[in-house]
Parts: sequence; structure tokens; C-alpha cells
Amino acid sequence: MIEIKLSRGTLSLTPSPASAWQWQDLLEFAERINPKRAFLFVSKVLGRHIPVSPAQMCAAYTDLAQRIPDNLPQPLLVIGMAETAVGLGAGVHHVLQQRYPDAVFISTTRHPVADAPLLARFLEEHSHAQDQLLYGSPDEALQQLILNSKTVVLVDDEASTGKTFINLVAAMQQAGLNQISHVVTATLADWSSGFQLDGLDCQAVSLLSGDWQWQDASNPPTIHMPKVDTVAHGTFPVLAQSNWGRLPTRGSQASLNATAKIGERILVLGTGEYVWPPYLLAAQLEQQGAEVKFSAITRSPIALGQAIKHSLAFSDNYGLGIQNFVYNVDHTAYDRILIAIETSAESVDPLLLQAFPNAEIITEAY
Repeated sequence: MIEIKLSRGTLSLTPSPASAWQWQDLLEFAERINPKRAFLFVSKVLGRHIPVSPAQMCAAYTDLAQRIPDNLPQPLLVIGMAETAVGLGAGVHHVLQQRYPDAVFISTTRHPVADAPLLARFLEEHSHAQDQLLYGSPDEALQQLILNSKTVVLVDDEASTGKTFINLVAAMQQAGLNQISHVVTATLADWSSGFQLDGLDCQAVSLLSGDWQWQDASNPPTIHMPKVDTVAHGTFPVLAQSNWGRLPTRGSQASLNATAKIGERILVLGTGEYVWPPYLLAAQLEQQGAEVKFSAITRSPIALGQAIKHSLAFSDNYGLGIQNFVYNVDHTAYDRILIAIETSAESVDPLLLQAFPNAEIITEAY
């Protein structure tokens, strides 16, 4: 058993000996600034809170995708859970298309999209931002394919209870996806012992599994969570195309460009849900011979300590008036930091650029 002592209690974990990965290679721990749930599993391969090489990220989502069974009923729909697992979901979908070439990918989102049909709204109840949206496609043929989905693959970094998955599937069924017969959950770490839904074949695949328990501290400190649960259009509109997953897609190509020198130390930072195009850029730079790490800005408030060695707070680049955060980034460890955004360059908080004087803003060609 592993015990992680935090200021608000103790997290006890019992990893399964049958897990594909050792827990030390896959995750660390931190404390949420969130009264609903005190602990956080911090992935070492996700590229969100800890910078990691694109090659390591690719190895993780390739291994995870290969654990998804063959011969699942089609049409098959892959859903990545915002914001943390949007890139993981896209990566799993990319690998899965080798066996299911017609698979469609959608990420859940907290950013409303104009002129697109809203497929479902559901709750991630323990989250810092509970409301999530799932969009259909303006393309009638693709929308019909989604509505006829027989298998849904739900991708997240971790599952602790499985309740969010249950909420999402129920919302999809209410939205008219009444052909679903199979649900597969694909997570880096699964602590939920799986879940069942009446009338559906439910399977779970993961790189690590086990059980967890939480014991509150006798006198835990009061938590004041910043307001980060906004689901709205911001004052800075999204200018890049949402063809990487916020709207349904069969796959997206690299849309960001930069060059690197051999051995150059580069950090590529995605922003919020906009992580798949920045990841593809990071992978390209790595292939050019640079020493590349990938991470992402997030709206998730996390306390310093344990896995979180550095923290920087600043205003979001969507103009929502909420705080964003970047964790574990020491700018002196890199020759260049490329901040990839889907909004205009002037949307970036000057505080972020002042903190990272070697940063450049990268945008798509609009």
C-alpha cells in the first residue's frame, strides 16, 4: 500500500500487480485547491502538469490504444474528456484508426461553439468546473454516423469512481444515441473497479489499476477555490479551426509550424483544451533533433507541494476573466518556450510573457 499524506488528509493506494506499468513511472500526487476533492493524480506521461517528451507521450497513448479490443461493433466513437485528456483522447484515436479507420473523435469542452449542434451537456461532479459540453457535427452525414454509434470509447487520464463516464453515457443516450451497445473506458490509471450500465457491454482498459481510499485530516484547512468554472464565449474569440476534436473529426493534420536546431532545448505549451495541434508541433520539432518537452496551461487550481514544484497564475487567453495556471516550468531550463494558442496574440496575459522572457507565441495561419 502507498500512503500520500496531504494537508487535508491521507490518500492510500493499492496498485494491482497485474498493471502494465509501474505506478512510479506513470504518476505522482498533488493537492487540489478544490473543496469537493482534495487529491490529484498527476500524470508523468500526459504532458499537462509535468513537462514530458512527445516520444514518452506517444508511447503511453499507443500502449493504451492497443489495449482496446478488436472486433468492437461499429460505428465507433472516441471521446476525450476535457480538459486534461483532450490530447490523450486524440492520440488514442489516432492509433486506434489503424484498426478502426472510420472511427470518429470528439472531445468534451467547456467552450461553446457557434453554429454547431449541441449533442449533450453533463456534469463532472468532483471537478473544479463541473459543466461539460459535447458537440455534434454540422455535417449531416457525419452527424448521422455519430448518432448511429454502437461503440463508445471514453478516454481520460484517470478514473476514480466512474461517475463522470456514467453521466456522459446517460446524456448521450438522452440525445438520441440509442444504438450504443458497447462502452470501453480507456484511462492511464483506473481506480474505479470499473462500472456497469444496464443493457450495455462495459469494458475497462488502463495502464495502471488498483484501489484507493481517502481519510480526512482531523482539522483540515479551509479551501478557497478560485472561480474557474465558466462555460461561455470569451472576449477573445477562437480563431483557429476546431477540427482537432472540439467538433467531431476523423483526424487532423499538423497545423502549426516552427523549426528547431539539433540539440535545442524547447518547451511547447498548449493552452487549455488546445493541445493536439501543439503536441503535433512538439513531435515535429523532436524529429528535427531538438530536445523537446510538452506541457499545457490549465484552469485547474493545484497547491504547491508533492508533484507541483513551480506554479504561475495569470489571466486566461479566452477573455473569460478566470485564472489559468502553468506548473513545473522553469524557463531557464529551455532555450525557447513556444506558447501555442487558438486565439489572437494579444489575448496572452503580459504576466505570462514577463515570467517567461524566452517565450514566443505560436498561432495557426488563419
